[in-house]
Amino acid sequence: MTHFRTAASAGEGPSEEADTIDLSTVGIPPDPVDASAGRSELLDDPVDWGPVTTAVGVLHLVPVRPGRDLEMLTAWMNDPVVAEFWELAGPADRVLEHLRPQLEGDGRSVPCLGVLDGEPMSYWEIYRADLDPLARHYPVRPHDTGVHLLIGPSRHRGRGTGTALLRGVAELILGRRPRCSRVLAEPDVRNGPSVAAFRRAGFRLDREIRLPDKLAALMMLERPVTGGG
Repeated sequence: MTHFRTAASAGEGPSEEADTIDLSTVGIPPDPVDASAGRSELLDDPVDWGPVTTAVGVLHLVPVRPGRDLEMLTAWMNDPVVAEFWELAGPADRVLEHLRPQLEGDGRSVPCLGVLDGEPMSYWEIYRADLDPLARHYPVRPHDTGVHLLIGPSRHRGRGTGTALLRGVAELILGRRPRCSRVLAEPDVRNGPSVAAFRRAGFRLDREIRLPDKLAALMMLERPVTGGG
């Protein structure tokens, strides 16, 4: 799958039983679908990562299930603020067409809902940047992990929420993916609020890269170096 169309939009201007989490406790009714949702050996199974505590609340990454989530995601994609960079405004079929390669693929990208203190309020794509077409545009490391983010409800934008969630999810990735040494993102350089949110979350601008559909700011957050004595 190519991720170039999905610019990150932050919207600003672990439990041992995580794989059997009762979704009703995080605001999402159960949906009897394929138990493989969120399973990906390439990404160390995000469905098992569990929650992360952020400055704005407890966040769960819950695998997207179209039968349950498509209507909500379509509404978010039709918000003009989101549509400017994600370019997925329109009917639900358009959003489903975007999701399908991830849901039916080899697990190199996993679409998730971000559920904050019980409220589904963000959409995430966690992906293997080293296995993505993005890898043609920068010096790649094995297991580089990329993120895309959009915040759905407008009331969560412009309040530091995106920064807190990005920081928390980067912490979650590095904690759950020991072979990953850095987290990447490639927002559109025109998306100033998103780039600023990444910076505040601890990401640095590595370089600007020309992708097929945009000029992107390649943002990186490195695994902290621990002292060896």
